[in-house]
Amino acid sequence: MIKSFRHKGLERFFIQGSKKGIQPKHATRLRIQLAVLNNARSAADVALASWRLHALTGKLVGHFSIAVDENWRLTFKFNGGDVELLDYQDYH
Repeated sequence: MIKSFRHKGLERFFIQGSKKGIQPKHATRLRIQLAVLNNARSAADVALASWRLHALTGKLVGHFSIAVDENWRLTFKFNGGDVELLDYQDYH
């Protein structure tokens, strides 16, 4: 279950469906990814090939990333089977 967000626009999209604060062209894919993350209990539950799941290093060690589109990613970590610190960002 998603427990916390870093990105307020993504949180608003998840709760209210508002596209304010996200790239509108990402809405369909984000809706699917958020539903999967909300039901996930571990990183293996979101390991779809096209999402390019990978563990992060450096300041974000312990976090994971999945691809949304082009340079856009969702980053998050699992804590006791829950998703925390969910962020939506352009890597470049």
